[in-house]
Amino acid sequence: MKYLLYIFTFLFISNHLKATHIVGGDVTYNVNPVTNAYEFTVNVYRDCLPQSQGGGSPQALIDDEFGYFTIYNGFNFFLIDSIYATNKFLVPVNFSNSCINNPPNTCISQLQFKFTKVLPPSTKSYTLLYQRCCRNNSVNNLVTPGGTGATFLCEIPPNIYNNSAKYKNYPPQIICINNPFVYDNSAIDADGDSLSYEFCQAFDGGDDQTPNGSKPKIEDPFLPTIFPVKYKSPFNSNVPLGGNPILDIDSKTGLITGVPNILGRFVVTVCCHEWRNGVMINTIKRDFQFVVTDCSKAVVANMPQYSEFPNTYIVSCKSKTIKFDNTSIGGFNYFWDFGVNGITTDTSSAFSPSYTYTDTGTYIVKLLVNKGSTCPDSINKIVKVYPTFETNFDYFGLLCPQSPMYFTDQSSSTFDVVNYWKWNFDDGTTSADKNPQHYFPNIGKSFNVSLISGNKFGCRDTFSQTLQIPKVLISAGNDTVIVKNIPLQLNGKGASNYVWSPATKLDNPIINNPIFVSSDTGKFEYILQGTTNNGCVGNDTINITVASGPYLSVPNAFSPNGDGLNDYFRILAAGFTKINAFKIFDRWGKMVYSSNSFKIGWDGFVNGRRCEVGTYFWFLDAVDLEGKTKTLKGDVTLVQ
Repeated sequence: MKYLLYIFTFLFISNHLKATHIVGGDVTYNVNPVTNAYEFTVNVYRDCLPQSQGGGSPQALIDDEFGYFTIYNGFNFFLIDSIYATNKFLVPVNFSNSCINNPPNTCISQLQFKFTKVLPPSTKSYTLLYQRCCRNNSVNNLVTPGGTGATFLCEIPPNIYNNSAKYKNYPPQIICINNPFVYDNSAIDADGDSLSYEFCQAFDGGDDQTPNGSKPKIEDPFLPTIFPVKYKSPFNSNVPLGGNPILDIDSKTGLITGVPNILGRFVVTVCCHEWRNGVMINTIKRDFQFVVTDCSKAVVANMPQYSEFPNTYIVSCKSKTIKFDNTSIGGFNYFWDFGVNGITTDTSSAFSPSYTYTDTGTYIVKLLVNKGSTCPDSINKIVKVYPTFETNFDYFGLLCPQSPMYFTDQSSSTFDVVNYWKWNFDDGTTSADKNPQHYFPNIGKSFNVSLISGNKFGCRDTFSQTLQIPKVLISAGNDTVIVKNIPLQLNGKGASNYVWSPATKLDNPIINNPIFVSSDTGKFEYILQGTTNNGCVGNDTINITVASGPYLSVPNAFSPNGDGLNDYFRILAAGFTKINAFKIFDRWGKMVYSSNSFKIGWDGFVNGRRCEVGTYFWFLDAVDLEGKTKTLKGDVTLVQ
């Protein structure tokens, strides 16, 4: 059967239309496959508290009860008809106010429209659209909520007969802050289609100027554009009200769980998707306002969550025996049902019992507090039992910095394969690979390497090993200056075996202290590669400047900040037999340093205190190889 595209738009006729009282709504339908008659049901939820307490005005509630709908063919206007509400009743609160210490004042009324239309054949879909302004001014997760309307819609797929899914339960009115929240938002489907659930986008509708949405006009007979609501950061359609743990919906069961931790009103929209033969054929939305209040329930059934999975108490992968912790408040008796199908002996009245399952599997455990009293409470949580799972790993490679280490996962899983890895190398880096390769930094410490592995059932286990990675410090010595044909003995440190390169001008390049001599002037760079006793390799470089006669190299700045770079003001010299005086003065002429050696240098401190940033002046009196005295002076800048 093929259908025309129809869009039904409910618009209300009144001079008293602006009211911030719309709480939520949904749209569903049934079809008669013989007559092509579709019965539509539009449920509108409204805040019926007195206007002084944030509800809608009496006139606005009256105005809601009469309206008209618009039919579009495709995106084009088709016809208009009017209808009165067929049902009106209060929504039950869902739990006794006697069971909370300070019951909030709530009132939600449900307005219901029912009507039937026979739709002619077409290749296009039907869509039913309902619009009304406005939402409550105090909604926390929307931008300018008092000026934000609501759009509730449903679509009918073409070429197939389909009855929409219908939600089973009324939306909740009272949600207690910092208490476990469990709400069954599931639906039933008359056709037996598979259903899935997710949080989804809410839509805007009428506003201050058009509180009933957009009415088609002869001169502009087109379907009005429908815009999504604007969420206030950090909220969005997938994270409508936060929580700890965050509010979550099970995609298979429609169960909403979490612990709300922010007071206020929050727009929450759930999409129920219908699937037939593996193809999604339709979506039914429910838009509703969740009110989180400090209702201080007198009795709260609760057990902790030891799993990363939503509403899951624990995933046990070591044993079939589970110890159940009880964190309920206000209880005086307890009844546990451990969720084994087909038996009635899987129960306990202990406060914190243990239970041994005879088989692996996923179980729904129920805790009922104060059973049979006027103020009971209950909670359901999932328990997964899939022993055994064990994490392990091995490694090979040199225990050296900057050397490749190869890690191999050796975890074992009785049920299904290992498909999750989280490595922590204790140096600020991680990996999600099964068998990673890693290079440890050259800082010299014990690294506690850990692996968390898991499988699809939610099993998680941790194993760690400590790797001692030494610090390798190969030193070729400080850069220096010499006069040609004067031998210089190098002094490598930090290793047990040494190789200098290039080997030219050295008497023995495979010892730590070869003799360098050059008849040529210039600058020569040597690389020292050192190997420690445990096989770790490191490198360092030295620059040797060869001058033809007395030579001085004086830096113009230094930074005594302890980072190992330019920490000392040192003069590189060659061709001098001795220093008569090497002095440094501050800008007021006060001497801050004095020495008769080129090797030591000034560290920027006087009497244990670091000198100020600025310019300092130096004076040098030295004797060269010919016995001549040379006097030199200059300045240097001390920087941060």
